[in-house]
Amino acid sequence: MENVPIAFLFSFIAGVSTGIGSLTIFFIKDLKYRYLSIFMGFSAGVMIYVSFAELLFSSIHDIGFLYGNAAFFLGSLFIALLDFTIPHEYEEEHRAKNGEGVKGLARTGLLVALGITIHNFPEGLITLFGTIKNLDLGFLLLIAVAMHNIPEGISVSFPIYYATRDRRKAFTWSFLSGLAEPVGGIIGFLILSPFINAFLLSAVLAFVAGIMVFISFDELLPLSLKYGEEHIAIASLFLGMIVIALSLLLLK
Repeated sequence: MENVPIAFLFSFIAGVSTGIGSLTIFFIKDLKYRYLSIFMGFSAGVMIYVSFAELLFSSIHDIGFLYGNAAFFLGSLFIALLDFTIPHEYEEEHRAKNGEGVKGLARTGLLVALGITIHNFPEGLITLFGTIKNLDLGFLLLIAVAMHNIPEGISVSFPIYYATRDRRKAFTWSFLSGLAEPVGGIIGFLILSPFINAFLLSAVLAFVAGIMVFISFDELLPLSLKYGEEHIAIASLFLGMIVIALSLLLLK
């Protein structure tokens, strides 16, 4: 529990990294979606590798194969049910491009902001409980989550800007969506802290691994393939895995 203050700090940094993506609205006139593809693919690779090589592996080692895998698939099921209740970014963009014009772009940006806000609640848990378990693991999770929060900030701010031509409004909506992450971490900690023990902490790690893997395959990888060439998207995914594998090697 001595890692709790740092865990909250890491969760906050991961959340506000959405604002880094949002800031691009003040400096970039035209977004090159190829860069977005690379960011998304890289982030998916980082999250998938960390989930299997560290989170799930550590959980199975601590609480056994059955409980570790049960928590992992419960996490996947949880985020899947949540995901099915909110609009997909690419579905809304399709609607905006087919007849809804500027109003459609504004709606797209706001819906993406809503979806990211909801997704960021469990991501706050990812960084928080990973850091409580181990500082090195928490730092890797911070990198993983921040890397995909940056393009998320871009994906919220650009459609709102093109619809309103108001850079401050675009930045504000995008930045606020990222703040849901530390808020989610705080709420999750307050709910679970009375029950935290070694078993629950290991189960939570497997649970958030399931969340990360689902987000990677359901959101990040499809968007990476959509916005760039297939080979670039897959190469960036494996590059993310290689970078995080080397990071783990250095931390061992």
